[in-house]
Amino acid sequence: MIYLYSLAFVAALIIALVLTPAVKHFAVWVGAVDAPNHRKVHTRIMPRLGGLAIFIAFIAAFFMISPVLDNYKQNAAWALVVGGSIVVLVGALDDRFQLSPKVKLLGQLIAAVIAVIGFDLRVDLVNLPFGDAMSISMEWLSIAVTIFWIVGVTNALNLIDGLDGLAAGVSAIAIATMLVLAIMMGNVTVILLSTILLGSIIGFLFFNFHPAKIFMGDSGALFLGFSLAVLSVLGFKQAVFVSYIVPLAMLGVPLSDTFFAIVRRLVNRTPISVADKSHLHHCILQLGFSHRMTVLMIYAIAVFFGGVAVLLSQTTALWLTVLIVAVLLVVLEIGAEAIGIISKGKKPVLHFLRTFGTRMLK
Repeated sequence: MIYLYSLAFVAALIIALVLTPAVKHFAVWVGAVDAPNHRKVHTRIMPRLGGLAIFIAFIAAFFMISPVLDNYKQNAAWALVVGGSIVVLVGALDDRFQLSPKVKLLGQLIAAVIAVIGFDLRVDLVNLPFGDAMSISMEWLSIAVTIFWIVGVTNALNLIDGLDGLAAGVSAIAIATMLVLAIMMGNVTVILLSTILLGSIIGFLFFNFHPAKIFMGDSGALFLGFSLAVLSVLGFKQAVFVSYIVPLAMLGVPLSDTFFAIVRRLVNRTPISVADKSHLHHCILQLGFSHRMTVLMIYAIAVFFGGVAVLLSQTTALWLTVLIVAVLLVVLEIGAEAIGIISKGKKPVLHFLRTFGTRMLK
């Protein structure tokens, strides 16, 4: 089995390496380019549609390897293939024609509904950490919860796609974390899909890391976000209630950035739908770090979240899980206030710590 997974990874990587330059020329030919503006970091017109290279490499490698395997869940895999095709199409059209947010959201909802209802991809049981064998069957509620999760994660990744190699690299780290957890749990389906996706992303990242030659565009950001959401559901379809924190931790960078963006707009009393230049990567750049260093720092944060996810997956004591989560939340808040991702002036926790420290030294 190991050699098959290795073959899948290498096949996806090579296809992405070969295909990305062709997709770059195609993007320029059809006019799918990204012009610089006041919110963007790049200063020259860049081809988009890089997500097509990732997607085609994934599909090609999947159809090369999947006929050889007979113990993976085909229904679950097809949920990613079919739903992924829809979000890639929507993203590609947006890369070229700049679709409205409502149209893009509709496409994401259609993909999520097909994955959830058409292929029965949903979280259907919550095991409570209290008493013996206590559980809640979510039944119809699981459909709404899973659709919300898929659409939410899909959009979360799209928000951090603001620097060369950022979204692709963070996705690769999250998928690598899922791969590690899938190996530990023996989840063949997630191992297969994660291996192929990882190869596709790394092959594309060769052309996307700073200085980028092509952007993944919405076609890539939406597909990778959708893939991360689907894989997390596949990996934690029936999870202990507290263990839902594991997929949250794996996707810590895009989800926390989205959360802080919502809080920031509420604090500043601006519409949630209005874009700004205060996301995680913007804040780190404003501290004086270079483009490349900013991306590497966010990679390190993603690795940290991945490590926390693995640690939580191995924690059996409820009190230890709660302690780890509590420490993680405090670290997140302090970090957010330090870089000013919520507000440049309102920093209550840091203010409290400074005041407490000053009093202790007196």
